[in-house]
Amino acid sequence: MTDLSDIARSAKAWPFEQARALVKRVESRGTEKPVVFETGYGPSGLPHMGTFGEVVRTTMVRRAFEALTDGAYKTRLITFSDDMDGFRKVPTNLPNQDMLAEHLGLPLTKVPDPFGEHESFAHHNNARLREFLDAFGFEYEFLSSTEQYKSGAFDEALLTMLARFDQVMEIMLPTLGRERQETYSPFLPVSPKSGKVLQVPTLERNVDSGTIVFEDEDGEKTEVPVTGGHVKIQWKPDWALRWAALGVDYEMSGKDLIESVKVSSKICRVLGGKPPDGFNYELFLDEKGEKISKSKGNGLTVEEWLTYGPPESLSLFNFTKPKTAKKLYFDIIPKTVDEYISHLSAYGRQEPDKQVENPAWHIHEGNPPEQGSPISFALLLNLVSAAGAADKETIWGFITRYQPDATPETYPLTDALVGHALAYYRDFVHPAKQYRAPTDQERAAMEELVRRFRALESAESDPETIQTEVYSIGKAHEFENLRDWFQALYEVLFGQSQGPRFGSFAAIYGLPETIAMIEGALSRDS
Repeated sequence: MTDLSDIARSAKAWPFEQARALVKRVESRGTEKPVVFETGYGPSGLPHMGTFGEVVRTTMVRRAFEALTDGAYKTRLITFSDDMDGFRKVPTNLPNQDMLAEHLGLPLTKVPDPFGEHESFAHHNNARLREFLDAFGFEYEFLSSTEQYKSGAFDEALLTMLARFDQVMEIMLPTLGRERQETYSPFLPVSPKSGKVLQVPTLERNVDSGTIVFEDEDGEKTEVPVTGGHVKIQWKPDWALRWAALGVDYEMSGKDLIESVKVSSKICRVLGGKPPDGFNYELFLDEKGEKISKSKGNGLTVEEWLTYGPPESLSLFNFTKPKTAKKLYFDIIPKTVDEYISHLSAYGRQEPDKQVENPAWHIHEGNPPEQGSPISFALLLNLVSAAGAADKETIWGFITRYQPDATPETYPLTDALVGHALAYYRDFVHPAKQYRAPTDQERAAMEELVRRFRALESAESDPETIQTEVYSIGKAHEFENLRDWFQALYEVLFGQSQGPRFGSFAAIYGLPETIAMIEGALSRDS
């Protein structure tokens, strides 16, 4: 039997390509030291689609690396919260705006929770982040910036940055505007008087004592140590500090941070560290092709996706072509759900070398479930539409007639899809329905379809037999393109331009019910 690590060496799926590069990075240092993967998070807002995408994609690379090395290395996934950052702006979607405005400038872990549930605003968002990640079953270690600075975990790297201050400044200053250059310092002191994170110049630095001198808000010169949480580092040098102090081996980031990665990598080397491997993924776009922005509110949230599709479909969306810009809006959910069902269905029939290329392997961390769904999401949507159903029980009545052994317990994915189909139909399909009258050619073909279906009623007709009848009628009535015939069925019967295989739909819905639906549509438009 072929070993998985042997197969992984030639696997073309992008997580394995990333993993192979990572093996080259770590193979010379031995297996005692764990390989560290990291994702970063800014707790000035709630977790969002980008947060999920970064963690799920990094997890895919992590699992590919473990398969490639046959578990020889221990691995860690650190989810790092930059919660010592200063509170610069009050988000407009939060309660207690006036109270929050009074705490601008403080570290996020010192800003009161506007919801009144946690120790601070950062603690609230950190808790939400962990709940968010736990709900998806991610395996990770949570690290707080505040705790890392105050515990002394960053002290050695901070002292190195102090000693190599001039080298850091040589890297940073060319990236800044003239006005910013005059006041810039990688060290942001925390005022002993106000507790605020101050963006002020460093007036003196004392390497031997490990301190800096700055002018506090009241104009008084103040000296503080750079260790123990008395300063916060500006974000690009902070990224480098984190990489060096935590020994990060892999971290990906968005395409908009390419230059930031270059700058932080240079600073990481100055600190004596080795910048992590990784890649820059493309950003999501809205349906108009514009970059998704939290401030614009033009994006699709994780919660919204999960209302209309299972989490595995969201993972598939992130797996597919991460270096290609993709539109992220509601219309792509049904297609992505059915692509996931197709990949999962194919997995069990594939040879091991094909399985590791299958997105299902990466979505399920190498262990996809055996049971998928015998019914596509598109078919369920049309079933809900035709039945006018608003509850799962009605839809399951049709499903069990088509597949008697199917139950919500034996097909949990299908059961979840029924709920998603009901929600998607309610919110998107039903409001957009536009029925039309059939042309004379279409009417004649549909009338013959009714006659053919009546002849099939007495027999046990399978989906393929029914589909063959639909095809033959389209040909007999000389549709120039059979696609036009099927589109006519969807538009006249369902009020939409696309749908599932009609034979499969009729088999599940039932021939008597399908006949009644066609006759109802023809009488409505006669």
